[in-house]
Parts: sequence; structure tokens; C-alpha cells
Amino acid sequence: MPQVSTPSFSQRLRSAARLYGTLVVSPSPHYVPVVASLGLDFIFIDTEHIPIGREKLAWMCQAYRAVGLPPIVRITSPDPAEACVALDGGAAGVIAPYVETVAEVRGLVGAVKKRPLKGRTLARHLAGEALEPALDNYVEERARERTLIVNIESVPALAALDEILAVDGLDGVLIGPHDLSTSLGVPEDYEHPLYQEACDTIITKARARSLGAGVHAVYPKNRLAHEEHWARLGANFIIHAADIILFAEGLRRDLSELKGRLGDLASGQGPKINI
Repeated sequence: MPQVSTPSFSQRLRSAARLYGTLVVSPSPHYVPVVASLGLDFIFIDTEHIPIGREKLAWMCQAYRAVGLPPIVRITSPDPAEACVALDGGAAGVIAPYVETVAEVRGLVGAVKKRPLKGRTLARHLAGEALEPALDNYVEERARERTLIVNIESVPALAALDEILAVDGLDGVLIGPHDLSTSLGVPEDYEHPLYQEACDTIITKARARSLGAGVHAVYPKNRLAHEEHWARLGANFIIHAADIILFAEGLRRDLSELKGRLGDLASGQGPKINI
């Protein structure tokens, strides 16, 4: 019987399949088997907003890979060196935040898709110089197992969207709601037509190029309705909330109900969590 290869995460992301994940903040080892039992396709680890050091990040990546969940890591800036650090730690893919230019995407392609090429060899190859056939096959085979996603979350990124999406080696885009709404001048107004139109445009254009697309909808109001809308529009990279957000919402809801039943005063809403 011929051996059938399993599609890589980047191949699945570019397909019509919907991939479901959540942001995991806690580095507790007890989380790993629990998260692995939830029917997710990947986990999202965010080092841009969460203080996770290199060693702890590598531990989390290796632990989740061991239970079959590809860890997708958002680095702190669109820096190719940071992308390499995440991949060396065991990340299956990298999300680069606040990308606004084609040059940034090409640099990230060099780090994620062209490893282990470095220095002048990498620069010449990115400029169009062909590699020796054996080396080219070596690089391309390893690129299959690494995923590159960029955050589209500003007006300049929207203006350069067509050119960004055309960069060879990019696998998908992720919308950052807080930053995008702020850049559009409607901070945290996720029902505003400007924000909704921008999200729809990003998703539609990315999927038309067979690139993955998603929105990390961390806000509580109408979260599921928004996720359903974008999924029906074509979004297939679905990051649902975060462990810390779902913990806070669930505990607040249950305590409020319990205090109401017992006639105790309800507590305040507590601080917002922006991720």
C-alpha cells in the first residue's frame, strides 16, 4: 500500500478546513492533558502580550507538540530573529504582530520558510537567486512543516493588503481586533461598520488567495456571533478567546448567579483583559 502523507498545518490552513484553537496563557503542566482532550486543532501562545521567557516557551511548545497539538506562537515584533527563536523552541508556526509592509513579510519568510539559510546566501535567495537543486529540495521539504501568519491590524496594513497577501511563503493572516479598531479611529467599537468592513475585506481577500484567515475575538460581547459570521465568510483560523478570559467570565458569571440566589450584593466587573 502506498504511504499517504498527512497534510501539514500550513497545508490545512490554506485549505477550506476550519482549524479551532484557543489562547493558552497558563504554563502549568496540568493544562496539557486537559487542553489535549478538548478537540482543538492547535493552541495559540502569545509572547507579545504575555511575559513568557524563551525556556518556558520551549517547554510549552514541546509539551503540546507531544500530545499532537501544533503550538502557534506570536512573537513580540515582526523580527526574523525572534521567529527563529520560537521555531527553535518547538513552535509549529509563527504569528508576527503589527506587520505593515511587504519587506517585513519577506524577511519573515526568510526566517520561517528558508531556514537554515542565513546571511548573504539568504539575502541573495530572497532577491531571486536560485539555490542548488539539492539545497532547494532540502529547504522546501522543511518549510512544509513551518507556518507563517502575520497580524493585519492597522490602516497602513490594510492599504498594503494586496501586496502583503501576494508574498510567496505566507500561509495566513490574523486580525488583531484591539489594534485594528484603534488604528481605524473606533477603539474597541467592534460593532462599528468601519471595523466590520475591514475584517470582512481582510478575510475575503486572504481566502481568495487560499491563505488562512481569522480574527482573535477576545471581547465578550457578541463573540460567538462574530466568529460565526466570519467563519461563514470564509475565516478558517479560529482562535476562541483565552484560558484566562474564559476562566474570568465563567467564575464571574457563576459567582454572580450564586450571590443573587443567596441575596448577597454582586461584586464589580473587575478589570478588562486586552490581548
